[in-house]
Amino acid sequence: MPEQPETPALVLFGPTGSGKTELLEKLFAHPNGGAEIVSADSMQVYRGMDIGTAKPSPALRKVLPHRLIDIRNPDEQFTVGDFVHLADLCCTEIARQGMLPVVSGGAGFYLKHFVQGLPEAPPADPGIRAELKEELRLRGTKALMAELADCDPESARRIHSNDVYRLLRALEVYRFSQRPLSSFSPVNRVSADRPKYRFLIIGLEREREELYHRIDERCVQMFRAGLLEEVQRLFEAGYTPEDPGLRGIGYKEFFENLGEKPSPRYRLLSDISVVETLVRRNSRRYAKRQITYFASIPGALWISASKEPVQQIAQAVQSLRSSGTDILHTLDNTVRVST
Repeated sequence: MPEQPETPALVLFGPTGSGKTELLEKLFAHPNGGAEIVSADSMQVYRGMDIGTAKPSPALRKVLPHRLIDIRNPDEQFTVGDFVHLADLCCTEIARQGMLPVVSGGAGFYLKHFVQGLPEAPPADPGIRAELKEELRLRGTKALMAELADCDPESARRIHSNDVYRLLRALEVYRFSQRPLSSFSPVNRVSADRPKYRFLIIGLEREREELYHRIDERCVQMFRAGLLEEVQRLFEAGYTPEDPGLRGIGYKEFFENLGEKPSPRYRLLSDISVVETLVRRNSRRYAKRQITYFASIPGALWISASKEPVQQIAQAVQSLRSSGTDILHTLDNTVRVST
């Protein structure tokens, strides 16, 4: 069998507010763009959550197609395994059409596993996860933590009682495999049946003060664009911060918890100025965590978004499309390679 050819793919990431969408528009939203975007955003997958997730506009998506947007309801889980699997399918299809796959977003966890492969632990099991959610509702967190301490004490020590997602994941792995999550290798592995990629990995950075200013401006624009009304529609449809989608920044801040677990009750906060302050604060904190996590993605070329290096990136992309050689030589000294 002939060796599988490598698929060229641009991976572009940066913290919230760094200017990813603007850069993609300048690079590819024209007749000769020759690219499609695969969104690596953990919240843009959810339908009805447009303003708070800063989805690209319908006008932009018409001229520059984006995939993995609006593919889940807010009460549906979307895991890193789901992302890697679907991103692989998207990239393969885009490449077959003679276009360049561009995987872009701010979900560093998704991007790192897309580049390096998934860990050894088994994939999510929807049936077991549904059972655990029901047990959480009926028995509460304390009982499930006690169960985890019995079957996987090492994971129980690492997982905070408020981290419900990781708690359920650890129990799910044990019930599925009869092995504790802590026994699986944390080393990522690229599956043999995944596409082979030739990556150009670019991270956008800005001075912290400038980034925070852009985040503040984005928050102002979101509220002006009708973020409150968007959250109200979701709440009236029955969604709450218990659902994966509404745990995100820009949504969870609107809700006040009126009841204790396992049956919490919510209402929307009446003081919108308080909500806006919380969204700004949490967005800044999230950006800081993103920057820290992005540093762990290997092989990234860090570029100052403030200097608008469209031409340099376009030249590097051209090298990626043609042969993958001399990519670094097309980028000037505004680039530093992460170590």
